[in-house]
Amino acid sequence: MKKFFSIIKEKLFTRVEKQHSEAYLRRISFLNKYSLLFHMLISCGIVFIVEVLSRRSFLSAGSFVGMHTGAFFYNAFIVFASLSFVYLFRRRAFWRIIISGFWVLLGIINGCILSNRVTPFGFTDLKCINDLFAMNNTNYFTAEEATIVVIGLGLFLLFCVALFIKGPRYQGKTHKIVVVGAIVSVLFVGLPVTTSAAQNANVVASYFSNIAQGYENYGFIYGFSSSVVDRGMSKPDDYSEQKIASIEKNVNDTKKETTVTKKNAPNIICILLESFCDPDEIKFLNYNQDPIPTFHNLEKNYTSGYLTVPVVGAGTANTEFEVLSGMSMQYFGTGEYPYKTILKKTDCESTAADLASIGYGTHAVHNNGGNFYSRVNAFSMMGFDTFTSKELMNIQSYTPNGSWATDDILVPETIKTLDSTPNQPDFTYTITVGTHGDYPKTPVIANPVYTVSGVDDEEKKNQWTYYINQLNEVDTFMNDLITELSKRDEDTIVVAFGDHLPTMGLEDSDMKSGDIYKTKYVTWNNMGLKKQDADLYAYQLMASITDSTGIHEGTILNYHQTQMNNTDHTAYLDGLDNLQYDILYGNRYCYDGKDKYPATDIVMGIDDVTVSETSDSIGGSEVFVYGNNFTKWSKVFVNDEKVNTTFSNSGCLIIPKDSVKDGDTIKVCQMGSNSTIFRESNTYTYKDPAVEETVTGTESDSNTESTVSESQK
Repeated sequence: MKKFFSIIKEKLFTRVEKQHSEAYLRRISFLNKYSLLFHMLISCGIVFIVEVLSRRSFLSAGSFVGMHTGAFFYNAFIVFASLSFVYLFRRRAFWRIIISGFWVLLGIINGCILSNRVTPFGFTDLKCINDLFAMNNTNYFTAEEATIVVIGLGLFLLFCVALFIKGPRYQGKTHKIVVVGAIVSVLFVGLPVTTSAAQNANVVASYFSNIAQGYENYGFIYGFSSSVVDRGMSKPDDYSEQKIASIEKNVNDTKKETTVTKKNAPNIICILLESFCDPDEIKFLNYNQDPIPTFHNLEKNYTSGYLTVPVVGAGTANTEFEVLSGMSMQYFGTGEYPYKTILKKTDCESTAADLASIGYGTHAVHNNGGNFYSRVNAFSMMGFDTFTSKELMNIQSYTPNGSWATDDILVPETIKTLDSTPNQPDFTYTITVGTHGDYPKTPVIANPVYTVSGVDDEEKKNQWTYYINQLNEVDTFMNDLITELSKRDEDTIVVAFGDHLPTMGLEDSDMKSGDIYKTKYVTWNNMGLKKQDADLYAYQLMASITDSTGIHEGTILNYHQTQMNNTDHTAYLDGLDNLQYDILYGNRYCYDGKDKYPATDIVMGIDDVTVSETSDSIGGSEVFVYGNNFTKWSKVFVNDEKVNTTFSNSGCLIIPKDSVKDGDTIKVCQMGSNSTIFRESNTYTYKDPAVEETVTGTESDSNTESTVSESQK
């Protein structure tokens, strides 16, 4: 074995000056002389390969070249500019491979992502890597896919190491000043000028109203590059203190006064329905019976309408951001998630913050991980008091594909938020997850109640069958929640909306609305509110709901309430652009320069987690920790160090006996991903029965056995 490794080391890491033939040297000299032409050809090849990988189709990539030739060559110019860096080094072949491999790797990633969702890969997705790897048993990635990626990257890196050591080196004279000047010219003059010219000629677009369509029309490399350089919000051309003052004057001249008080304000329940689509909206889909009767009943009897959302197939957090903040995603960079960028460091006015200012308790409830999309931080920045994520729930049942908690758990958890504040109204934002993809291509539901037709492909038929049966589970959740709310002697209004259509390859022509960016919203109330149907944008939804209940608070809410019906739609959007820039990136002129809505010290969960007693197992190898409100995400800490913990039930956890000794302190922590502690119990001092027996004798031992026996019962 030692001999084998020594041979490998000698072959791989020992440089040998090899004598090449004259023909080889002439070829190298030719390639060096015409390397720019060589780079042009490589760039075109890389773009084509990346498009094949992204589209998962050779013909589709060929169609892109034929139908969007200008965009194809512009993408090639971006790659060509990146290849100019090789002239800084003598190992030019090595750096060509590194740069080429980088673009191809991005294409592979995009192709994998587009096989599971509609939204293509963007720079902000890199900020969600930890979230994705925290989501086990989903189709975002599998163990096999992860293994293939790791092996592929390993082999590529090994090849690069060998090339770095054994590969050719440029032997001519390097004029570094000239090279650096040329690279700077290409990057900081050539690229901007070419980009501006391409945008002005409509070869590529500066803004994608439809990100997926933008990537398809203008190429992945341009789309991804846009997501890197075009982040945050651009300062509006007319932004100034005077502009904000003018907007506020227009609002103040027409706004109404809030007519409710803390004593008579209604509870407001806002429900995000994950990947929810009314199947009646899909032209080709037929089914044996209505899977969402509750939704259709609400649609018939209460205010409802279409909701235009900023994403399709994925990107829940961006629809959520629009609904809660009243701000539009169209003013942000390509593929951006504000939760992962600006809200990491800047607080943000939201419906929660506005309602809190008039005495509301504000809560979020979601049966998925608290750290996903950085929601814990985002909800704090948006003014929520509490957030009950899955880590604080005693979840017992999962969807048939095994990926997600069922939504029935959200009924008691939502009701808990209302019970937690008996002397004030509540705003509760509840997020479902039961209809989240992926949708199995093979049958996973035995004897499904709801069956489909109109789909010829057997795998697609299985997916739609699964989906509409899950829609019925969501519909049942809505019915159960409204039933519970009806029992309460409190004025309440509910609004439920779909965040985006499911990842099922739907196109505009498939939808009765003619737009895959349109979902639906419905409402319910026990206040006798008049049915007033309206089609809205997601950022207008909560302004409409609060307006109907006599609540007229906040900068953005009041802006929409007074200006959304302005006949000059351009002026309306310009005002919104200025206001949200002022709040998130500007000088906050609308707040007189103050931090009017500071982040909250958000509390995770409603119920206290408590430790009440401990006892040793009969065999003495384990310790039972008893208490209240334990979940599968509860971990025992001994002297502030986490120990192996087994969840038994909501009142009992089990730890190894050798992890604790007499006098140690015990507490239970509710753990999120990345070892985040969401909530802690009280501290309890462990008393070892064996030590007590030694000190107090037989009587004490008898009492301990009795206690253990009773506890184990």
